[in-house]
Amino acid sequence: MYGVHPPKNSDTAVSGGTADVIRTYQTWKGSNVFFLRGRFIFGPDIQSIFLSIFLIVAPAVVFCVFVARKLLDKFSHHLGVWIMVIAIVFTIYVITLLLVTSARDPGIVPRNTRPPEPEVMDQGIEIDSVQTPQLRLPRFKEVNVNGLTVKVKYCDTCMLYRPPRCSHCSICDNCVDRFDHHCPWVGQCIGLRNYRFYFMFVSSATLLCVYIFAFCWVYVIKIKNSEDTSIWGALIKTPASIVLIIYSFICVWFVGGLTVFHLYLISTNQSTYENFRYRYDRTENPYNRGILENFKEVFWRSIPPSKNDFRAVVEREAESLPWALRDGFVNSNVEKTPSDVEMGDRKATGNYGSGQVDKYDQTSHDDLRAHPRMSSWEQRSGSWELPSDVASVASGLGDSNRIVGGSSDSLGGQLRGQSRQREVNLW
Repeated sequence: MYGVHPPKNSDTAVSGGTADVIRTYQTWKGSNVFFLRGRFIFGPDIQSIFLSIFLIVAPAVVFCVFVARKLLDKFSHHLGVWIMVIAIVFTIYVITLLLVTSARDPGIVPRNTRPPEPEVMDQGIEIDSVQTPQLRLPRFKEVNVNGLTVKVKYCDTCMLYRPPRCSHCSICDNCVDRFDHHCPWVGQCIGLRNYRFYFMFVSSATLLCVYIFAFCWVYVIKIKNSEDTSIWGALIKTPASIVLIIYSFICVWFVGGLTVFHLYLISTNQSTYENFRYRYDRTENPYNRGILENFKEVFWRSIPPSKNDFRAVVEREAESLPWALRDGFVNSNVEKTPSDVEMGDRKATGNYGSGQVDKYDQTSHDDLRAHPRMSSWEQRSGSWELPSDVASVASGLGDSNRIVGGSSDSLGGQLRGQSRQREVNLW
C-alpha cells in the first residue's frame, strides 16, 4: 500500500543511481484509468463510454441510411443533402462532447501525504513517566462563503479538509471540487472542470433526438402525400422510421429531463449532490448570486487549470510504516470508514450524540470536537483494545507499553497486570 513498484517502460528513470523516479499517473492512488501516458484520465467504468457511443451512433447511422438518404430528392435546391449533413455533423459534435467530458480531470483535489497539522492536542495517560500525545483532528471546520458560515469536512482518504462544494467519490476514490455526481454514462465524475461540457453533451443529445424524431415524421408525411395513403399505411412502408420515432421519443424523456433539471440547478447555483442532500429550497443557498450571474459562472467563467500534473516525474515512495505510527502517536481519524465516502446520492449523517442537525452539514460541530469518532475496527468489534497487528508493530518499535484509544476500565486492568508482573519479577 505504501510502496509503488516502478513499471518497466520508458517513463521509468534513475536519479543519481539510487532513487527510482516515475510519473505521477503511475503512482496514482485513485481508481482512474489513464491513456497516452497520463494525457487522458477516465473513470474506472470506462467501458460504459462505448455503450453510450453505440447508443448515439447506431440510430444516427440508421437515420442517414433509411431516412435522410430517401429525403435527398424530396426537397428542392439540395435541401435534402443538408438534412444528412446536419445529422452527421451533429452526431460527431455530441460524441466529441462525450469524450471531452469523460477524458479530462473533473477537478480532482490532490491528496496530502500526511494529515494536516493538529489544532487540538490532548495529553495522554502517563505510563512509566512517558507522556503519549493523541491527536484529535476535528471532523469539521467552519469557513465563510459570501457572508454565510459553511462547514467543510475532513476526508480520511485524502487527508485534507475538503474545500467548499467538494466531495469524495467512492467510485473514482477522489475528492472532486464542486462535485455534482458520478455519471455512469460518461464513466467519469462531473465536477468543476467538466460540468460545462457535460451540460452541453446532454442538451446536444436532446436536440439530436428531436432532430431525428422530427425528420422521421417528415419522411412519413412525404410517403403519405405521395402515395395517397393514411399515416398508418405510410408508417408500415418505413419500419426504420417507426423504430427511430419510438427510440428518440424515449431518449428525449431521459436526456431532455436531465437538461431541464440541470437548467434549474444552474439557475439556482446548485449541484446535483447539494440538491439531494441540503435541500436549499428550505434553507439559504450561500452560492446563489442570481440567475444571470449563476449562468455566467458556468458558461462564461474560464475553467481553472488542473491541480494535478499527471505526467510529472516523482520519486518512488519508500516502503515504510504509516506516518502516524512513525511519529509515536495515532490520529483518531486516520482510518477510513464507510461514512466518509460520499456519492452523488443522499445519505444519512450521524449527529454523534448531540441530536442536533446542522444547517448545511446536518452534524453538530461541537459534539464532534468533544467526542472523536471511533475507527472502523472499533465499530465492527465493539472493543477498545488495540488489534493484534498494530500491537505487534508497536511492540517492535519499543512502544508496547503505550496504549492508544483504550477505555478507562481496560487501561486500569492493563496497568494492574503490569504492576503485578513487575512484583513477580522483583521477587
